[in-house]
Amino acid sequence: MKKLKLFPKTFFYTLTIMIFVIVTAHILIYLLAPKMGIVISTTDHIAEKITVDIREEKIVMQAIQKALPVSVLCSLVISVMCSLLFSKVIVAPIERISASTERMMKLDRAAACAVHSKDEIGLLARNVNNMYSNLLSTIEHLEQEKDRVSEMERAKVDFLRAASHELKTPVTALNATLENMILGVGKYQDYATYLPECKDIVERLSKMIHEILETSKLNGITEQPTTVDLSELLEELCEPYQLIAAAHNISFFLDLPETFTVTLPVSSFGKAVSNVLANAVAYTEAGKTVAVFMDGRSLMVENECAPIQSSEIPRLFEPFYRPDFSRNRESGGNGLGLYIVDAILTAINISYSFVPMKNPPGMCFIFRF
Repeated sequence: MKKLKLFPKTFFYTLTIMIFVIVTAHILIYLLAPKMGIVISTTDHIAEKITVDIREEKIVMQAIQKALPVSVLCSLVISVMCSLLFSKVIVAPIERISASTERMMKLDRAAACAVHSKDEIGLLARNVNNMYSNLLSTIEHLEQEKDRVSEMERAKVDFLRAASHELKTPVTALNATLENMILGVGKYQDYATYLPECKDIVERLSKMIHEILETSKLNGITEQPTTVDLSELLEELCEPYQLIAAAHNISFFLDLPETFTVTLPVSSFGKAVSNVLANAVAYTEAGKTVAVFMDGRSLMVENECAPIQSSEIPRLFEPFYRPDFSRNRESGGNGLGLYIVDAILTAINISYSFVPMKNPPGMCFIFRF
């Protein structure tokens, strides 16, 4: 019985119960009917009741024996039909749910259990649908998380490769210079000239290592967002760059609303804005202008310079990338500035764009809140 499918099992149980009821009823009739008295009541003009008691068991038994086979046969046919109908009604929705769950096992996104009732079977179908929907959402989330982790791992590997390459060049130069100084080769005997150069290389290495270590912490930003007045924060961030701009004869234009409240990680956002401002001032020639202002809910940082080609802009956000016009490490930096900006803004969910300007010619960095 345990190996039978649901439909024959339900049919067998139902038919067994009905046959048990039919047999019990017929046995009771067979045993009790002959012993029952038959009372006939009539009323005449004088309202007299006449009762006739018939106890002829033999006659009754004969009648029962003749009717019993027909009654049993008819009852069995009706029982079979009712059992079939009952089993089909009960099993059909369960079979539909089973067929749907088989499709769900194959992760068919279109699979769903049809809900035709509000009883326990309908509730089961709804629960299966909800469970499958949650499962698909979880799988999708895990796939996205897997892709994100894979992308982060690839980015880390690429960053380490680029960092190794960038560190190798000054280390090689420093080693060669010191070795020539030790051996007293030619011009390297002039310690007064080459020792300061070695010190500059060491300082540049120290700065680069510091930036690499700071950059490695960006993927783990845990700073909590704080509600601040963006205008007040920007005035504080722009102040040192206004002084640098003035020292290089660069006009620094700052136009902010009286108040503009935002909620964000202040320290991380401040580092991103500082890097953008540093680039804007560094790549603006004397007599040109740097402008910082709000346009609706967007913060604009513009600087007059030779516009960068659109095809070149995405590469500016790669680690250690320096375009042709800034290959010099002393003037062009280490190529980590915009990479850090991208990492911070991505981590704190602030969208941005970096686009060329035509009038006046230059570049514009846009933060969108």
